[in-house]
Amino acid sequence: MTTAILPRAIRGPALRRALIGGAQRVIAGRDGLNRINVFPVADGDTGNNLAFTMGSVLSGALSRRAPGVGELLRRVGEDAVDGGRGNSGAILAQFLTGVAADLGDRIAVAPARLAQAVQAGARAAREAVAEPREGTMLSVIAAFAEALEVREDVRDLKAWFGDALDRARRALAHTPQQLPVLLKAGVVDAGAQGFVHLLEGIGAVLGGEAVAVDVAVPELDPVHVHGDDALADADPAHRWCSECLISGDDLHPAAVREAVASLGASCVVVAGSTTRMRLHAHVASPQALFELAARFGRVESTKADDMQAQARSAADASAVAIVTDSSADLPEGLAEALHLHVVPLRLNFGEQDYLDKVGMTPAQFYARLRHSDVLPRTSQPAPGDFRRQFDFLLAHHPAVVYIGVARAVSGTIQSAETAAQRGDAARTTIVDSANAAGGQALLAIAAAEAAREGADVETIVTRLDALRPRTLTWAMTRDLTMPVRGGRLPAWSKTVVELLGLVPIARVKPSGKLGVVGGLFGRQRLVERFAGYIARRLPADARWRVIVGHCDAAVEGAALLDALRERLPCRESWLVETGPAIGAHAGPGTLVVSVQPEQG
Repeated sequence: MTTAILPRAIRGPALRRALIGGAQRVIAGRDGLNRINVFPVADGDTGNNLAFTMGSVLSGALSRRAPGVGELLRRVGEDAVDGGRGNSGAILAQFLTGVAADLGDRIAVAPARLAQAVQAGARAAREAVAEPREGTMLSVIAAFAEALEVREDVRDLKAWFGDALDRARRALAHTPQQLPVLLKAGVVDAGAQGFVHLLEGIGAVLGGEAVAVDVAVPELDPVHVHGDDALADADPAHRWCSECLISGDDLHPAAVREAVASLGASCVVVAGSTTRMRLHAHVASPQALFELAARFGRVESTKADDMQAQARSAADASAVAIVTDSSADLPEGLAEALHLHVVPLRLNFGEQDYLDKVGMTPAQFYARLRHSDVLPRTSQPAPGDFRRQFDFLLAHHPAVVYIGVARAVSGTIQSAETAAQRGDAARTTIVDSANAAGGQALLAIAAAEAAREGADVETIVTRLDALRPRTLTWAMTRDLTMPVRGGRLPAWSKTVVELLGLVPIARVKPSGKLGVVGGLFGRQRLVERFAGYIARRLPADARWRVIVGHCDAAVEGAALLDALRERLPCRESWLVETGPAIGAHAGPGTLVVSVQPEQG
């Protein structure tokens, strides 16, 4: 194919093919971008974020024809805003949106006019960032835009574009001199490299070449790039990489950026238009960011990633990464110690949505529950929540094992399975815990310990299969008000229980469902009697791991744990505050006991 003389006007089909090539090149380079990601936080996810962003564009605007260049780029920008992930994804989305806004509804565009639009896109990208830094994607975008000549006599489109691409490559090579953290790690900026990948894919299509999908992955020591020093550099006051979409009729990005500054946020990017925008920021409290965003419009697609956990995972050399969901009531500090990853459920009070244990802690949940006329609702994470977690972990580990809340009581596992099928199903294993709360947590802990010991997927699953029927969970509640209010029990059952003076005891059955299995008459010494009830049903020749969970009843929870320690040989025992997965159904005052025998 010759490119010596090309039409001066660039039309929609040609631009669409070029953008497809660019998107494919970004996605192909994902693993390498993850490995060199050290700024602004060494959390190893820039490649995934850019791949997800461009994947949204590929499956959206680029999957169908558009009548002209302007319409195509408008759709591309909208899809990038909707699907944008991370700091780099939001910046790229704003660049594409800025190019589209400057071009308007043009059917075709001359190279000179496209160069002007690219310059407008570069300005828009920089304006979207609250505190722009040189040595990042912004520097490379600016270098490319400045080098793309505004000439009316362009005949060789490949050479015209290639000269600007060369300038972008030189700007990329200069990024370590602009950011000391890059120089220390011996890498270029990951977001900037991703933008160059995009340009290289576009340039290949313009030159009639095949897009390179075999991108070299740099040989780097992950402990050096993402290890303890990088983790120490991560600001704990901005631990959560948080994002949401805001939609409305008259949005003002500058006003949103100014408001977010009041939270002391870092890495703030506001990308999009006056009707729909993506907000990205690193914050201490994701929920505070989402509530602030709600002042400007309707908030959706909230997400919050723990960058410290991501940095630990990127530096972890274990073969298998372990994931659970927030139905598991993990003892404090164990997730961090065991590199155990948690996907939060969604929690709703009326029109207000929260990320379980991220946007709302259990203590905040019970305080709200006691003073709210609105019943809370929990819902499983969307497949996209799991997909984001799985993709990130598979970029740093050969395999992932997810231990989910019982399939019999939640659609969470189905959501995870959907995510796995859309991603790398061969490397993702889904395990039904047939449990919840502390029982699910005990199984996830056992899996994480096995992974830390170097066990492979088959060994981990075998261990879980052996422990699952022996990991038992009971719950006791004095008050059936919440189950009745929520329609889970008929109103007459509360009356009968109160007349009989009966305190029901429920157990998670082998199917994973919670069912009433007994009760205690009278209200005296309930905690001690509950402990005795459990101890009598356990083998006497085993040592136990025990998790006692309480629903806003810390004093009674501690007393129950002490009573169990007196009656059972405990290898380890913890007191936790049970989350909304149980609390939303059982209500305050409920006590939950989960036990698991010592392995071997």
